[in-house]
Amino acid sequence: MKKIGNQKFMLIAMAIIFALTTTTQASFAQLSKKQEKQLQKERDKEYKKKIKEYKDGNWKLSGSSRTIEVALLEHYAKLDENNKEFVGEVSQCNSINVCKQSALNNAQNRYAMLANGNVKGRISSLLRADAEMPETEIDKFMALYENQVQAEISGVFTESYSIVKDNGKTKEFKTFFILNEEKAGLARARAMERSLKETKVTVKDADEISKYVREGFSLQ
Repeated sequence: MKKIGNQKFMLIAMAIIFALTTTTQASFAQLSKKQEKQLQKERDKEYKKKIKEYKDGNWKLSGSSRTIEVALLEHYAKLDENNKEFVGEVSQCNSINVCKQSALNNAQNRYAMLANGNVKGRISSLLRADAEMPETEIDKFMALYENQVQAEISGVFTESYSIVKDNGKTKEFKTFFILNEEKAGLARARAMERSLKETKVTVKDADEISKYVREGFSLQ
């Protein structure tokens, strides 16, 4: 009888635990829905604000028959934890083709500078310690890495949409790219590998360097 009583007690205890767990999960789900609703509200505000900025600034969608409203909605739908927005822009250009190429080049240049700045301190210290490189050579090496990133990243940018403003004799142009962070990390790793080969630098912590360059960083 005692054994049966213990079994009954265990069943009741398990039922209580299950009920509490279910209630807790439901609470979290409810909170998550509430947060999602708030997030959507903020997204809607952001979208309306951006569209107003475009229209007030006389920006037009370039190279597409869609409306700027649809282009922006589709752009936002592409963004997630791994796919980030990156903007290339040019303040003065003449033809659309020149504007577009200049915006891409500027985006590549800026990304390479950010990528270089993100790892320069850590990699420089490793080169200084392991390869006993003087500061001038370290600067040359990091400049080479920046150039290699610029070359490697060109295939990672995917154009989402472009906008243009006609200022009379010249134009302003912006291209909004989607940057896949996983592919970008591999591109940075290839850039570092090529830089090491070109300079024939031997570093003990090459794996550590590879880890550094593949880490994500702020695109601002």
